[in-house]
Amino acid sequence: MGAEVLAISVDSPYSHKMWQEGELSKMVPGGVPYPMLSDPGGKIGRIYGVYDEDAGVDIRGRFLIDPEGVVQAMEVLAPAIGRNVVEMIRQVKACQHVRANPDEATPAGWEPGKKALTPQPGLAGKVCEIWAPEEAF
Repeated sequence: MGAEVLAISVDSPYSHKMWQEGELSKMVPGGVPYPMLSDPGGKIGRIYGVYDEDAGVDIRGRFLIDPEGVVQAMEVLAPAIGRNVVEMIRQVKACQHVRANPDEATPAGWEPGKKALTPQPGLAGKVCEIWAPEEAF
């Protein structure tokens, strides 16, 4: 998809290696195919607002950053809440569509092949004429 995935936590490279070999490789043959980076002390986590000072850990966050370094989407979840990889992939596709079509916007649930919106003053109050909430699902 032309996207780069990185995992970052306060855990040491040794912990990442053990997690990759002992757990992830059982779920994904060969383990996850992206780098797992160490953020000792939470410097990167602080920058992105996901470092928990009291616990000394980075809480789960996902950031979609465009090629210019601008955050286009973010999601922060409590540790007990599972993530949705399908939604992340949808958001990457939506971001790529909007970059390729700068005059368009993707409504909720947009997927390639679905209609995008063209924001303009005349669209205000008329979105319901071209998009309906059931299209988000």
